[in-house]
Amino acid sequence: MRLLVTGASGFIGRHVLELLRLRGVTAWTLGRAPPPGHSPGAHISCDLLAGSDNCAAALRRLAPSHLLHLAWVTDPACYQTSALNGDWQQATQSLALAFAEAGGRHIVVAGSCAEYDWSQGWCDEDTTPLAPATPYGVAKDAARRWMHDYAADHGLRLAWGRIFFPFGAWQSSQRLIPALASALQGQRAVFPVQALQQRDFVSAPDVAQALWTLLQAPAAGSYNISSAQPVPIADLVWTLARLLHVDPAPVLAVAAAGLQEPALVAGDNRRLRALGWAGPTPLADALAQMIEFDAAAHAMCHAAAVHDR
Repeated sequence: MRLLVTGASGFIGRHVLELLRLRGVTAWTLGRAPPPGHSPGAHISCDLLAGSDNCAAALRRLAPSHLLHLAWVTDPACYQTSALNGDWQQATQSLALAFAEAGGRHIVVAGSCAEYDWSQGWCDEDTTPLAPATPYGVAKDAARRWMHDYAADHGLRLAWGRIFFPFGAWQSSQRLIPALASALQGQRAVFPVQALQQRDFVSAPDVAQALWTLLQAPAAGSYNISSAQPVPIADLVWTLARLLHVDPAPVLAVAAAGLQEPALVAGDNRRLRALGWAGPTPLADALAQMIEFDAAAHAMCHAAAVHDR
């Protein structure tokens, strides 16, 4: 396997690189700048949104056999509606063309549960309609449809991993779980939560393992990357509060009135498990690992600040 990874500086990408490091797997990365801690000598400097010519030339020189494509617009404040979603759809298609022309054989792409019709509640790859409600989901699904047809016509193997609700170290503080942890600890104002909503949370290290499974296996088609264990937001708050040794009442006291639809979004993961994916880490254990990592990172930053004084 001669592996090329895009989006390696992002939240999921950093977990993928850590998994590859632990497994002793060498990967090239492609993006505007090398990911933190990654060797510049194993990085291709290229802005995928700026045109494909430079990227195509670099891919021809590298001749990767496998591509893991994670790059996309991810700003929590705007990614669902950003005009960049259309740009990333086009950039993804151009990257697939360049990869195929360079002799590539196997592509794994990070899709999203936002491609599904969420009114269905439980989502599976075979029967749940694809009816995205946001520009983000529309662009992801459009990229998948184009790449599916292109791969079939050019002898490529395409595995599309629909990621549900990931969390873990390095995640933006604006995402739900880091924001709840901060609110519970009094580090930010509490905000309304949909206490009865059920969502399918999956830890970022488990997502990285799932993507690695799709890279290693002769996998083709769509695969849910999900825990298949949805939890009410209220239970999530209680679990976080217990692990942080704080009172959940201040957060739960401002639970939003009523239940915002959809009440449930969860994914069946049997297709991914059939490839050998071990399945999700229990929610409480994965949250504890995230909290431990964040505490260690905070301690290191504090120690560095004291040393600099």
